[in-house]
Amino acid sequence: MVDIIYLLEMTGIVAFAISGMIVARAKNMDPVGIFTIGFVTALGGGTLRDLMMDNHPLYWMKHQELPILILCIAVVFSYWNRAHRIRESRIVLPDAIGLGIFSILGAQLALDLGHSLFIASLLGVMTGTFGGALRDILCNEVPYIFRKDQIYASISFAGCWVYFACQWLLDSEVTALTVGLLFIVIVRMAAVRFDIRLQRDPFQK
Repeated sequence: MVDIIYLLEMTGIVAFAISGMIVARAKNMDPVGIFTIGFVTALGGGTLRDLMMDNHPLYWMKHQELPILILCIAVVFSYWNRAHRIRESRIVLPDAIGLGIFSILGAQLALDLGHSLFIASLLGVMTGTFGGALRDILCNEVPYIFRKDQIYASISFAGCWVYFACQWLLDSEVTALTVGLLFIVIVRMAAVRFDIRLQRDPFQK
């Protein structure tokens, strides 16, 4: 089980880092900027989670291979000639994958530390969304989490509760993780594809 969780963490970090670097490259940032945006996107949510739960040392400080991996990806993005052709719209899938993985794993860590289901779900949302929010703020964009035309944090919140329900109904942590993750990724992608929103402008057709 530990290997599966670590694999998911690595996948989420790579997905979020790539989503950040695509935006950074589109903003014509230099290699330092590309690394910085990738780093805060991938590890910002987990850092905030650890600080709020007084969980020290921070996760990425215990696992130096993670920032090293992000640095390597940043070097590729900085000097790969075709990287500038990747449109910002391409971040939707890696961002959805990162959102799903970190929301579920953040919620589970909170449960492991003795927090209630509701607090765990909030910490899961924080873990899944804060890195992307930092990415958008640093790139001078309104964060997904605050956009009226995007369903983002609510999907993370609902996905955490789907995960909790699967834990209770199914005697399989792997199945619960899989269902919770797929729920967040699929619903997020569907929301973007079909323009599903929590609220619409009454004057908008």
